[in-house]
Amino acid sequence: MSLRVLAVASEVFPLVKTGGLADVAGALPPALAGHDVAVTTLMPAYRGLLGRVGEVEQRLAWPLLFGGPARLLAARAGALDLLLLDAPHLFDRAGGPYAGENGVPFGDNLLRFAALGAVAAQLAASDGFDLVHAHDWQAGLVGAYLRLVQQRRVPVVFTVHNLAFQGQYPASLFPLLGLPSAAFRTEGLEYFGMVGCLKAGLWYADRITTVSPSYAAEIRTPEGGMGLDGLLRGRAGSLSGILNGIDTGEWNPATDPALAARFDVGDIAARAANKAALQARFGLEPDPSKQLFCFIGRLAWQKGIDLALEAIPSLFAADAQLILLGSGEAVLEQRCRGAARANPGRIGAFIGFDEGLARLCYAGSDAVLVPSRFEPCGLTQLCALRYGALPIVARTGGLLDTVIDGNEMAISAGVATGFSFNAGSLELLMEAIGRAARAWRDPPLWSRLQANAMASDVSWQHSAGQYAALFRTLAAGHG
Repeated sequence: MSLRVLAVASEVFPLVKTGGLADVAGALPPALAGHDVAVTTLMPAYRGLLGRVGEVEQRLAWPLLFGGPARLLAARAGALDLLLLDAPHLFDRAGGPYAGENGVPFGDNLLRFAALGAVAAQLAASDGFDLVHAHDWQAGLVGAYLRLVQQRRVPVVFTVHNLAFQGQYPASLFPLLGLPSAAFRTEGLEYFGMVGCLKAGLWYADRITTVSPSYAAEIRTPEGGMGLDGLLRGRAGSLSGILNGIDTGEWNPATDPALAARFDVGDIAARAANKAALQARFGLEPDPSKQLFCFIGRLAWQKGIDLALEAIPSLFAADAQLILLGSGEAVLEQRCRGAARANPGRIGAFIGFDEGLARLCYAGSDAVLVPSRFEPCGLTQLCALRYGALPIVARTGGLLDTVIDGNEMAISAGVATGFSFNAGSLELLMEAIGRAARAWRDPPLWSRLQANAMASDVSWQHSAGQYAALFRTLAAGHG
């Protein structure tokens, strides 16, 4: 008999995406279907979203939900079964899921995502779901509403995708949530005098997961716990790390329409056409013998883009080229533009995000820089492995769990898939770049490393099985 799971997420690929949360929320439900777990995903109906799904059917309606009328719509998008919270006063806005077109967060985000949590709790209590799977702070209040308002014991699994984003709001807003006053205490929503949505998710969940085993260990330390390490140590017996995967059907260099030339592990040489296309697209010297490095991601301190920029001398010492693709903090965007302007033909930059261009970067670059200071899991290195671009990663979180460093022992054993260095160290990042440059100058070795990378299992198959086993244990009352 299938297990019925209600997933709750603020973004779901391919409908809405700002980061890796959307990729997981979009790829995990179809993977779980192979384990006899039927997932229905509840998400907000942001502006324009209804026009991107199939036929909709109204399931519920509320004359007043956190300040305005709302309705619940059932729909499908590809392999996804969806429930859409259509509350125009909360979600029909220009901009992104969390901020307006000017980048300023919406002032009522607490109420917007409290509504999502309250509706999820009502559904879990009344619609026969065996379990709720809540994702990140935006779904952090699901457990509170389920336990304190609906007063039901439907199991809740809360997944932390990035502990840095905690959803903290002034205590003065707590009375608007419709929760009992006793919920605003240390054993609940209160977090250093504020309403803590992620803290609430951790407190009220039956089980906590995060997106890699190493990150699950790191967040229980003062250095990685971001103020929540004490709570997480106290709940260590209910915390586990389940590694993210990617949809290997969606991310497949043999079928990807965004590429200049498709290829697979049996025809890695065909990647050369993608490298030539990249060099042309970014105005780089069209020389296949030059090693091409790439950075793809948010331009933020966490992602270590500043370290990548400071490592440019080591790239030039190896006579390499660099592509920078991403958006984020204004000062870092300016630094990327400045590096490209100062080094025409050697550095190219695209400020923004273009999914097709990112795919071409994975398919055409020789190596991908992932110098994150911390990284819960990371999908960049998984896509790079899949497309035969060797990742150069910091030894942290999921990067540590997914990339095997090309040291002498690993190369001799035939298992190396990339290069790694201690997180936050510019000197060791440059050393890793130097090792990658030396390996590049040995074409047979480089080809073996690429083949290893492309043979890595970056799919959801194993991890979906772990989630399914966890869900069944909880649903059976053994959690």
